[in-house]
This record gives sequence, C-alpha cells and structure tokens, in this order.
Amino acid sequence: MADQEQQLKAHRDAIDSIDAQVLELLNQRAQHAHTIGEIKGGGIVYRPEREAQVLTRIRELNRGPLPDETVARLFREIMSACLALERPLTIAFLGPEGTFSQAAAIKHFGHAAATQACASIDDAFRAVEARAADYVVAPVENSTEGAVGRTLDLMVSSPLKICGEVVLRIHHHLLRASPTKDGIKRVYSHAQSLAQCHEWLNRNLPAEVERISVASNAEAARLASLDPSAAAIAGDAAAEKFQLVKLAENIEDEPNNTTRFLVLGYQDVSKSGRDKTSLVISAPNKPGALHALVEPLARHGVSMTKFESRPSRTGLWEYLFFVDVESHVSDPNLIAALDELRSTSAFVKVLGTYPLAVL
Repeated sequence: MADQEQQLKAHRDAIDSIDAQVLELLNQRAQHAHTIGEIKGGGIVYRPEREAQVLTRIRELNRGPLPDETVARLFREIMSACLALERPLTIAFLGPEGTFSQAAAIKHFGHAAATQACASIDDAFRAVEARAADYVVAPVENSTEGAVGRTLDLMVSSPLKICGEVVLRIHHHLLRASPTKDGIKRVYSHAQSLAQCHEWLNRNLPAEVERISVASNAEAARLASLDPSAAAIAGDAAAEKFQLVKLAENIEDEPNNTTRFLVLGYQDVSKSGRDKTSLVISAPNKPGALHALVEPLARHGVSMTKFESRPSRTGLWEYLFFVDVESHVSDPNLIAALDELRSTSAFVKVLGTYPLAVL
C-alpha cells in the first residue's frame, strides 16, 4: 500500500506541474489573441478559415491517448474563450433552449459565445440581418430525412452568406416527467424527429398514441413537462433543462443519424485549404436543362457533392437547384464554371464559400 501511495503521489505531482504549465501557456495564447484583436482594430473577430486550419493542424499533431474529436472540442473551447477577449459573439438559433440547433451552435462557437433562442428559423435569420446577432446556425439537411426546406428557401432571398458548417450526430430519446410508459396519450416532437423515429414508435408505443408536430424538440420537451399524459422526443440538453426522465435512449431508426447545420453571417471567407462552395441555380423547364447545369462543373473539374431541387415559388413546375461543390469561390476552375452558368441560367447565386466541417 505504501508503494502504491508513493506511485500515485508521483503521478499526481506530475499532473499538478503539467496543469501549471498548461495554464501559463493558455494565458500566453490568450494574450497573443488579444494583441491580434488590437492590431485588427475592432474588425471581424471570427475567422472560420483560420479556426479550421488550427483544428486540422491539431488533429494531425495529436498522438493520443485523447481521441481527435476530444482534442478538437478542447481547442474549440480555447479558441472560443480567446475570441471572447476581443468581443463575445451572439449566435441566433431555433429555440427554445435545449434544441439540437443550440447544441450545434455551441459545438462550433464554444461556450464563450452567447446563444440567442428564436421562435423560428425565419426569426433567427432576421436577428442576424438586423445586426441583433452576429451569426445564425440553422439546420440544412439530415442524413435520414433529407433537406430542411425552410432553410433552403430563406437562403435564396437573404443577404446572409454561408461562412461555416457543423455536422452533429443526433441522438433522440423518449422523455417524460413520469418514469413509466403507462398512460402515454401523445408524443410531441419536431416533424423531422418524428420521422426519424417512425419505426421505433411503431414498434414500442400503441397505435392510438397521437404524434404531434411542434416547432422544435425543446418545445416538445417543455410541453411534455407540463402534461402528465404526454411524452417527447428530444435530446440530452432538453431532457436536462426540463428535468425529464429518459424512458428510452437513442431511438432514432438510422444508427448514424446526423444533421448538417450552416453558419451564416455577413462576411466573406478566405481559403482554408479544404473548402466548399454552395450555389443556387435556376434552369428553364426544357429538355437538357439539368445537363446544362452540371456539364460546366464537370468539364472544369469541379467536384459536386450535393444536388438538391426545390420549387422556385415563382411559377408552376419551375425549380431551383441547390449545389455544393468542393472548391473555393476564388479557384480559377470554379470561376470559369460560374461564368458559363451565368451566361446560360436565369439565376445563379453563390450562397457562400466556407471550410469543410472539422469533426
């Protein structure tokens, strides 16, 4: 026992010494960040391309035993705290508090940023357009249920530009104020979450249980906390906020259920080395129209990663096409492809160019 205590003390003393060094280095880093802010003179403080480069470099340097995801999360919080020394950011999201949109905002900007709950995705966009918030984080597609149409529609007319993306693994839980499934008459959740858990609900709850779509999962949790006969489908944050019991965990039908969120603001983003550009294009309703959209991209060697159609709302059977390509908008091959598309298409808009999500 004495030998064991001596070994433990040696390791604990080493940890104490390392902690002191880490603290000193963190404050040195913060001082450099603060000085950079002074040099910039109060301009844009959030540089997504720089943050992506830092996180990519840290992953390459990591030799464990901490996994890459954990290391990236730690450094995201360090950057968040340092950035707040220049100016704390305000991030609008679909509320109330406890939604996956808020979780995505925190994952991307860290806990030093202030998150601002909005009643709808429209309101979150408007908050940034009116300069009442710095950025909006909005869901754009889910691996199970596909595109989030409202976000796509808003980007067409909004002056905001995409300047980042967040990929969030989504775990849904069945939540209730009571610790039993007995007497559940209704289940609240967002429409997408109800769809993502459709088969689990069919197998595990009686057919007569009503499924009610609400504005967000956090709102579903709030309603379930007030209704003894109700349950909600939501995530960990909502369960904690509204003090609900997890009757079942990870009930999503697709085991790799993931949602992609976009970060939008007013700024342009420089190259990070691993970039994506999002476009929206309209095409006339005639034979060969789709080929005319994708052919210039292929001919100029631009790799397309997404192609999504959406009614244009300007005429019957007219569509807009949302396209993601792996290229920065300043790359010569994409410039050439865009020049051709603008000469043949009625409408071309670059929604934003931004770094690929890092973890």
